[in-house]
Amino acid sequence: METGTLEDGAERAEGEPVWTGLPPGLLRMRRLLLVVWLGPITVGTALLPAWLAGPVWAAFALLPLGLLLWGWPMLGRNWRSWRYAERADDLLISRGVLWREETVVPYGRMQLVEVTSGPVERHFGLASVQLHTAAAATDACIPGLDPAEAERLRDRLTQLGEARSAGL
Repeated sequence: METGTLEDGAERAEGEPVWTGLPPGLLRMRRLLLVVWLGPITVGTALLPAWLAGPVWAAFALLPLGLLLWGWPMLGRNWRSWRYAERADDLLISRGVLWREETVVPYGRMQLVEVTSGPVERHFGLASVQLHTAAAATDACIPGLDPAEAERLRDRLTQLGEARSAGL
């Protein structure tokens, strides 16, 4: 079995896909949204019951605070689990911490490749690539890419999809 050298100097077996992870901007965005939602809920849950019923009732704030403290590292684990690889005939998308899910989308089956970016994503300089196939169950998405990478991936997947579907 032949091996190839990766950019970081590590060896990989020939034929193994080269996985690409998601940029750190997606993790920053998701963590900010966690704080934006759970921060005020924590403060409100502490102040309102304490003001209305006494300081003991402020302990209810521990629930959203616990969710915030638990969610912070969980978002990091989820972000690290997302990756994708372009192979000769298909695109692989892998994700999941407890339940790993790997989606294989053959280029010839792609019908539409979209790049989307909502207002929060645009603020963080991110975009998502949505892949649509004939079977709705195989639609796949790669979230949180740099817009230039999302457009490059869209153009490449569209080109490969047209080339592969022409042979059908």
